[in-house]
Amino acid sequence: MRGKKLFCALLAALLLTGCAQGDLKDPAETAESAAQATDAPESDAPETAAPESGDAAVAGAVTVQVSDDGVLVDGESAGAGPEGAVYTAHDIVYYEAGRDFTYGEGTAADEHTAEEAAEHTVVHIAAPGTYILSGSMSRGQIAVDLGEDAKEDPDAVVTLVLNGLDVTCSVAPAVIFYNVYECDQAGDQGDAPDLAAAGARVVIADGTENNIDGSYVARIYKSYTLNEAGTAVTDSKKLHKYDGAFYSKMSMTVSGGEAGTGVLNITAENEGLDTEMHLAIDGGVINIVSGNDGINCNEDNVSVVTVNGGSVSIRVSGDTGEGDGIDSNGWLVINGGTVIAQACSNSGDGGIDAEEAICLNGGTVIATGNMLDPITVSDPCCALFSFARRQSGGTRYALTGSDGSELMTFTAENDHTYLLMTGPALTAGEGYALYADGTPVQAVPGGGGMGGRMPGGFGPQMAGGDRQEEPPEAPDGEQPEMPDGEQPQMPEGERPEAPDGEQPQMPEGERPEMPEGEWPEMPDGEWSEMPDGEQPEMPDGGFGPWGGQQDQAAGELTDAFTLQPGMNQFGSAAPAA
Repeated sequence: MRGKKLFCALLAALLLTGCAQGDLKDPAETAESAAQATDAPESDAPETAAPESGDAAVAGAVTVQVSDDGVLVDGESAGAGPEGAVYTAHDIVYYEAGRDFTYGEGTAADEHTAEEAAEHTVVHIAAPGTYILSGSMSRGQIAVDLGEDAKEDPDAVVTLVLNGLDVTCSVAPAVIFYNVYECDQAGDQGDAPDLAAAGARVVIADGTENNIDGSYVARIYKSYTLNEAGTAVTDSKKLHKYDGAFYSKMSMTVSGGEAGTGVLNITAENEGLDTEMHLAIDGGVINIVSGNDGINCNEDNVSVVTVNGGSVSIRVSGDTGEGDGIDSNGWLVINGGTVIAQACSNSGDGGIDAEEAICLNGGTVIATGNMLDPITVSDPCCALFSFARRQSGGTRYALTGSDGSELMTFTAENDHTYLLMTGPALTAGEGYALYADGTPVQAVPGGGGMGGRMPGGFGPQMAGGDRQEEPPEAPDGEQPEMPDGEQPQMPEGERPEAPDGEQPQMPEGERPEMPEGEWPEMPDGEWSEMPDGEQPEMPDGGFGPWGGQQDQAAGELTDAFTLQPGMNQFGSAAPAA
C-alpha cells in the first residue's frame, strides 16, 4: 500500500505541474464515490483568468449572444454559411428515425424525426480563439469543429467562456467539441498528459449561472459487415456516438474565474459531462443531474479524470436504469475541491468508479452507491460505511466530532448501500460518530486498506474490467434432483438456477450453500433481504453476494469510530434500533 500511495502522490504532482509523461503503469487500488463538504472548496490548479458577468473585455475574444430569434457575433447577425469563424445552420447530427439495422445500434427510444432535428439551430465555431457565450436557446447546439487536421495542431485551441448561457437540445448534446487539438497524441496506457495544452477549454465566468440541457446520439455506422444471410451486422466502424449532454471528442479542461463563483448546471437525458480522452476540473461550481453516468471519460485504460478544485455535485436519476457518479475508463484522481457523487439507486454502480485506479490525494469527497472499486488514500483519512440493508434517499447524515459538533453533513437523494466520507475535517486518531436523521449509526469497525470490490457492488470483476451483472447459469438451465433435505452439489464455478427467476426455497432461517466466490441470484431489480443489522455471510477471504471483498475484522457493533490514516471500513452499518 505504501508504494501505491507514492504512485498516487506522484500522479497528482504530474497532473498539477503539467509534466507531459507520468508513469501510471503500477495502478493503485481504489474506488470511491461521491463527495460533498460544508467548507468552501480549495483548488490546487493554476488560476485561469475569466471575465466577470457581462464583461467581454478579454483580449481578442469574440462575443456570441444566442437566442431563439437569432445569433449575434460581436453585435452583428451571424452568417448562415461556413465562411465565418461563427455561423449558424440547421445541420445537427442526430439519430434519425425510420432507418434499418444497417444505420446504427440505436433503438426506437434513441430516434428523432427530421422535423424535430430541423427545429434546432446549430451555432458553429470554426476558428481557434476565445468565445464569450451568453443568451438562451430552447432548441439549439454549440458545436466546435476546427477540421480534421486540428487534432495534431497545437494552435487549434478553443476556449468557451460561459457567461450566462442557457442551451436546450432534445436530439443531441447541447455543447460539443468535435475537432480541436488533442494534447495526448500517443494515448499510451498510463501516461498522464499535460492538459494545459488541451484544445477544448471551458471557463465558467464568475457571477454567472449557465444551464445546459442535452440529449445524446446513439452509435451510427460509418461502415459495416453483414452475416452471410445479410440479416445482422457482425462488425462495424463508428461514424457518430455522443453519450453526454456536454461532450468533447478530445481532452477538455473546465475551470472557473478568479473567485470561482460561476455555476454550470447540466441536465442530461443520458450522460452528463463526457470526453473521449481526458478531463480536468480546476474550478467553478458544476451541478449534474443525469440519466446515466454523471461524468464519463471513455478511452479504455487511458483516460484520466482529474479534479483539482471547484465543486462538483452529481446525482444520477436512474432514468436509464444505471449510472455511476463519475466513471473513468482509466484513472480517477482527486487532488482538491469538493466532489459529491450519488450513483443510481437501483444498479450496481458507484458514486466514483475507475477501471484502473482511484486516487484520493486531497479535497472533500462524499459518495453513495451500491458498488466500490479499490481506493487509494494519500493524505486524508477516509470513512466508509457499508450498510446491512439498503438505505432510502432523503436520509440526512451528520458526521460529528468527539464534542458533538457537526463536521460534515449530507442529505442523500438516492437509495444506497454505502456512504463514503473524506476531507480535511477528518483527522487520524480522533473519534467520530455518524447520525442518520438524528439516530446514531452503529457499525463493526474494520481494517484499513481495501482489496477488490467492496460490499455493495453487484457481481464480480471480469477480465478486462467489465462487471458481470448476471451469474452464470447451471448447465442446460436445469436443477439436479436431490434426496429430501439435501442440497445440490454443483461443479466448481456453477450455481443452481431457481425456476422463473425465483429464489430457491430453503428451510426457515437457513441460507443456500454456494460454491466459493458465488452468490444466489435475485429476481431483476430486487435486493436480498437480511435480518436487521446483518450482512450476508462471506466466503473465507473472498467476495460477498455483491462482489465486495470482506476484509474487515470481526468485532462488535459500536457507534463510536476512531479513524486511522488511510481507508477505514465500518461494516454491518445500521441506525440504532
